[in-house]
Amino acid sequence: MKVLKILLMSVGLITVFAISIQAVQDKPEATESKSGGASSKSTCDYNVYALPMPENLNFAGESVPIENPDIYERMDRELLVNTYWQSNALLLIKRANKYFPVIEPILAEYGVPDDFKYLAVIESGLTQAVSPARAVGFWQIMEGTGKDYKLEINDNVDERYNIAKSTRVACEYLKRSKQKFGSWTMAAAAYNAGNTGVDRQLDRQEVNDYYDLLLGEETGRYVFRILALKEIMSHPAKYGLNFTKDQLYENIPTYNVPVDTAVSNFAAFAKKFDINYKILKIHNPWLREANLNNSSRKKYMIEIPEKGYYK
Repeated sequence: MKVLKILLMSVGLITVFAISIQAVQDKPEATESKSGGASSKSTCDYNVYALPMPENLNFAGESVPIENPDIYERMDRELLVNTYWQSNALLLIKRANKYFPVIEPILAEYGVPDDFKYLAVIESGLTQAVSPARAVGFWQIMEGTGKDYKLEINDNVDERYNIAKSTRVACEYLKRSKQKFGSWTMAAAAYNAGNTGVDRQLDRQEVNDYYDLLLGEETGRYVFRILALKEIMSHPAKYGLNFTKDQLYENIPTYNVPVDTAVSNFAAFAKKFDINYKILKIHNPWLREANLNNSSRKKYMIEIPEKGYYK
């Protein structure tokens, strides 16, 4: 019985092997056309194309010198990388529908160009990210910078996670950088590398423009990544990204509840408003613990979602 079983297994394996060889032999081969691409005989239904360079590229109204071959290649790289990372692009578009309505009016209030909302996109992916260097939130603000701009940061509360407040800090920082360097493009680069780091490189290389600077990998790609995401997210269909409005994430309206006392238990606090602890924290990520000490009796505004959105 054992011998028969072995013989049957052997015959089966030989048969599968023979069928596999025949299938490979029968498969049509992709042939190369004279232009170097695969001909119509290819069995691949998915095609990847080189992308045309967008016309009149600008950041915050400042022209991008795309006629410079170095600038062209760097821009082309970011367009290709971000266009063909389709899942990420779709996620960013979905999140933007939820969070841009919070960010855009604050940029306008401070006189910061609307293009800077895409800086938040590349900094954090519009999530409450924490970097290895401990930069936090949508705008990736370091603790020292946050405190310099009067954000409250402690074990109980970290206002870098407050989207509206951190956007205001980013606006103030960017406006100071613009005043120092004279252009919004340089202000964007300095947001990544720091004002001191950019200033040092400008002096060392004896130039005064971002596009003339030789920079490290991250800062050298920084503005081009912003430009690429701006282009793709502004014209999604042009880059093969398809969705319907109801598939975008929703900006849930909230109202503010003032609190000027300690809160011993946020789970119990949330129940008073017919929500749970998780929902409370989703809308108030700056509350870092399950309680609020508030020994100073400071007035905090806690966001509560309007009824009917969470069931």
